[in-house]
Order: sequence, then structure tokens, then C-alpha cells
Amino acid sequence: MAIPGIEKPDLHALPTIRERMTYLYVERCLVNRSDGAVTFTDSRGTAYVPAAAISVLMLGPGTNVSHRAMELIGDAGATVVWVGERGVRFYASGSSLTRSSRLIARQAELVSNTRKRLTVARTMYQMRFPNEDVSGFTMQQLRGREGSRIRSVYRAASKEYGVEWHGREYDPQNFDDASAVNRALSAAHACLYGLAHAVIVALGCSPALGFVHTGHDRSFVYDVADLYKAQTTIPLAFQVAAENPSDIGSEVRRRTRDLMSSEHLIERVTHDIRMLLLGEDAASETDVDELTLWDERGASVRAGVSYRELDGGHAIEDDAVDDINADGTSTDAFSTGSVEQDDLMG
Repeated sequence: MAIPGIEKPDLHALPTIRERMTYLYVERCLVNRSDGAVTFTDSRGTAYVPAAAISVLMLGPGTNVSHRAMELIGDAGATVVWVGERGVRFYASGSSLTRSSRLIARQAELVSNTRKRLTVARTMYQMRFPNEDVSGFTMQQLRGREGSRIRSVYRAASKEYGVEWHGREYDPQNFDDASAVNRALSAAHACLYGLAHAVIVALGCSPALGFVHTGHDRSFVYDVADLYKAQTTIPLAFQVAAENPSDIGSEVRRRTRDLMSSEHLIERVTHDIRMLLLGEDAASETDVDELTLWDERGASVRAGVSYRELDGGHAIEDDAVDDINADGTSTDAFSTGSVEQDDLMG
């Protein structure tokens, strides 16, 4: 029996990550779908948001999500992040917009080579110190410079907005047990982490393979977010704390979303990740979603082809060619060199 709703969209017909809204945080509501829209229902009524417009959906406490809604969100390539109260605790996430492994393969190559990893780390710090030459700095020297810089950013924001500052102090288990400015920083940074995570996953990269941070399943998220804190979330948090709104978490989230939009942060993060991994010349290239077979001689070979062995152990393409579907599954699960449908579908 056919299930009502729209058909799964073709990947190339979906908006790229650059064209989507920054993030959407919801709590204490029912999440469902209506055709191509995700619906959010609470005591005030129902809101409709096109699924293809969402980059990251942050699900806070009290949300109930239908299977049909998750199906639509997954088909649209949006990232769902399950978070705690006011969005400041991260529980889980999923989904990816791309089908290409180009970026994650390059990320793994760079992070696995000490010299290349240090080059990427230096590039990240250089983005934060545009007027300094850090090409000869060790990681210890880079950490020292970053520590001095971030302390000066906090002091400057404290002075500008007249907010008393005694350091970054907060309990991740208790949002309210902190000063107003520390609560504002926690809320703002959570939004920035969510956006960074969404772009990383949408591009097909690994959130765990960081260059500066390491050992955590979101190491690369923290790497990327740190590139923008000094210009975005830190001054905004001090500004909101100085105004002392009744609900500082909610106010910070709204203002952070507006700032991310006005600063075109999704576009910037997308470009910067690609630049860090591929270089400036390839930052604007479009990745091709193509399934191939690995070959130890370097160049990959065609998938979906029945290969036959010749004398000397070499293989050439046979006359029989399998049909590889758009989702990577094969109509011929038994041909040598093809990908079995059961393997791809779990």
C-alpha cells in the first residue's frame, strides 16, 4: 500500500547547505509532517517549515517526533540534533546531505599525518591571527597565543558592555547555576556548535576527526566553532547579559540565529571547511556523488561491472554490466565486483 506524502527528492534537486536557514530550535511540541513541510504543534497552534530549508533542527525537552517527520527530514538532508534544556547539552545527531566520501577521505588523510595535521592546525590559527605569521609555530606556541587572545577578547567585551567578568565558569548539568554572562555564553556556543556540526555532517566530514581538539566524538566541531567565537557568540553573549532579559537562554538563541543569518555563517563555515581540507582553489568545487571500487594502484575503477580475471592476475571488464541505482544499490547482487544490496541496506 502506498504511503501518503511526497516522493523522496533527488539529491541534486535539494538546496545546498549554503542556501539553508542557520538552525531551528524547538521544545515541548509535537513534530510531524505535512507533504514537504515539517510541522510543529503546541498549545498555540501549528507552524509549517519546508524541510529542504532546514540545515539543523535542534530538538529540546518535551518534543515528540513522528517516524514520518524523521523520514522527511532525512530525505531532505537536514541534520537533527537532540539537545537538553535550552539547547546547551548535546545528546545525539544524524543525517548527511552529501553522498560523496571525498572530504572525509581527505580529512582522514590529513589528520593521520603529523606534518599535514600541523599545517591544517596552523591554518586554523592563522585565520584567527590574520596579521601574524604562525607558519613556524609549534602546537604549544599556538595554544599559548590562542589562550592570550581569548582572554583579551573576554576582557574587551566585559569592558565594552559593562559586565563583570571572573572567568568561564559553568556547570553543564545545571544551566541556571551560573552568572548571567556564563549562561549567555553557554547558550550562544551551543547554537554555534549545532550549526558547525550540521555543516560538517552535511558536507560528509567526520565530527570526530579534529586537528586541534582530539579524543572526542565532536573534536572537529569544536575546531570549527572556535574560528568564529571571538567575532560572534562572545560579544553577543556579553551584550545580552548586559541587558539582563528575563529568559536569557531564549533571548540569546534568537539573537544568535539573527547574527548567524546576517553574517552568512553557514556560507562561511562551508567555504572554510572545504578550504582547510582541499585548499582555496578547490573550496568552491562541487563534489560528484559516484560509487567506484578502490584500486591499490591509485585510480579507482568502475563499480557495477562484472570483472573477469586474465592470466597474470589482472582483471578486465566483462560484457555484463550491472545496474547501479541512484541510492548506490545494485540490481545484480551476485556479480563479481558489484556491491550487494544487502550490504548497503544493512
